[in-house]
Amino acid sequence: GLWLDGGELDALLEKSGGGIRLTLAEAAVPRAASPTPPLAAAASAERLRAIAAAARPLPNLVLRSVGVLALLYALIGLILIGAVQLGGLGPTAALAIGGGIVLFQFLVGPFLMDLSLRWLYKCRFVEPSELPPHLAAFIARVSAEHKIRAPRVGLIDDGAPNAFTYGHHPGNARVVITRGILELLDEKEVEAVVAHEIGHAVHWDMLVMTVAYLVPLIAFYVYSILTRTDAKDDRLESAKQGIAIGAYAVYIVSEYIVLWLSRTREYWADRFGGEATGDPNALARALVKIGYGLAARASDASEQRRAEPKDEKAPQAEPRRGRRLEALGALGIFNASSAKALAIASSRGGAVPSLERENLLGAMRWDLWNPWAKFYELHSTHPLIANRLDHLGRQAAAKGLEPFVVFDEKQPESYWDEFLVDLSILLLPLLLLLVPLGLGLALGDARVMLLAVSGLGLGMLLKTLFSYRSGAFPEMDVAALLKQVKVSGVRGVPCTVRGTVIGRGEPGLIWSEDVVLRDATGIIFLDYRQPLRIFELLFGLLRRKQLDGQEAVAIGWYRRAPVPYIELRSIEAQGKRRRCWVYPLKIVVSLLLCAGGIAAATLA
Repeated sequence: GLWLDGGELDALLEKSGGGIRLTLAEAAVPRAASPTPPLAAAASAERLRAIAAAARPLPNLVLRSVGVLALLYALIGLILIGAVQLGGLGPTAALAIGGGIVLFQFLVGPFLMDLSLRWLYKCRFVEPSELPPHLAAFIARVSAEHKIRAPRVGLIDDGAPNAFTYGHHPGNARVVITRGILELLDEKEVEAVVAHEIGHAVHWDMLVMTVAYLVPLIAFYVYSILTRTDAKDDRLESAKQGIAIGAYAVYIVSEYIVLWLSRTREYWADRFGGEATGDPNALARALVKIGYGLAARASDASEQRRAEPKDEKAPQAEPRRGRRLEALGALGIFNASSAKALAIASSRGGAVPSLERENLLGAMRWDLWNPWAKFYELHSTHPLIANRLDHLGRQAAAKGLEPFVVFDEKQPESYWDEFLVDLSILLLPLLLLLVPLGLGLALGDARVMLLAVSGLGLGMLLKTLFSYRSGAFPEMDVAALLKQVKVSGVRGVPCTVRGTVIGRGEPGLIWSEDVVLRDATGIIFLDYRQPLRIFELLFGLLRRKQLDGQEAVAIGWYRRAPVPYIELRSIEAQGKRRRCWVYPLKIVVSLLLCAGGIAAATLA
């Protein structure tokens, strides 16, 4: 599970003084000295036809959407009818819940988003003349072809690439992009990202997903009301409780159905982007730069623009300051919960940042091999990036283009053993709480029940020691971290990363406490945590801005859930170290629970 670049293994053996002995026969095989191969081998007509023929056709978007919505609203309809019949919910209230939520979400939501973006994220909506000419022309052409009004474009003054869309319908869609989209992507890639967002508008995803998301919301409201009200007849009380349980089950099931529908529509938006540009590989490259982030610095043209004296009156100068924005909701270029981790592996200079095959495949290994990846995808609005690259590659092959990347590596081992260990550690505190508690109830012994507190403390202690491995925190770079396969939200890898602070975790948000760090190979999100949220808020408001542009040393635990980030132990800049106290506090609380439970059981 450890992936070493050329020369790293030799350096490790040399520093060990012979203390490390290789046990794999493959280690004795001489390594080739040839340079890294290009992203794709020379194309052949037969190979492209084979890739295209293997393409899994996407389901009909209209049929799937209508079918899913019909299923969701049939489920919620049954719950509402049952609630009304049992007297837990009046017919007027049932209609008010459904209709009121639909109207509020659909009519007011986009306007609230407008205000939020302007006030909290410093988003500025611009005229087409303020956009790069190629992008303005592209938006006009695609909008005309699909007979929709050209979407309004908002610019977030942020250096990292991201984009999302929202609105009521295709005629009043808003497409928001960050400054990083224009700086880190080439023209074709920028157009592909914007086309992906326009695809959401053309497919009415804004309305469809709003309506779909209402079902779990209504189901939860029904569950909440039924658990707080009494049935008309005591004999119906048990039936009412059954309906409440059913409502909660619908809430859970419908959440997963909505996520599945969202992932389907993401594939269709990707396909729209490939068709609109005529080059699916452009969107594939953009996804790699945004999601994995295989572009450590802007192109020479972008660097030159930043070096030139700026005309403060020029309209294009305003949107080119700032940091980064997380994608919002299911209509972003990738998952909002994943956006808080932007990891970028290396570029090697040149007019356009290079995308190295080894770094790209290294980032994809976790997506395709680690069982946690599927778990996280199941709970995500967006497919894993590796899966999206596969679909775009097949679309490219169908157009006679060589796919941007074809993942052809053989998995060296199963990672299910690590997954099961991680899952066991995750559930250990609950298990050590319930076992003594259940045993004490069965025996009627209060002292055994009090030991459940010690069991909880012991489980928390073991989980903390496993997840926050201490000792050595070796220096690593972003490119090396991306290649780690045996890592998850539970299993952290201790590391030290040196680089420059380039902005906030939530760009433009005045109280965002998290940090984005760039080293020589890329950019990674640093998760700043404190035991109480108020301390994080104060740090974000009063201290975090002092880190901008400073050289910093970040020490912590690298995690991936599903995208990479580092949970900070400390960050040092300008000779001042700022510590995070979550890890030591967890140790202290665990020990106190262990001791408290034993003491209480002894005195009982």
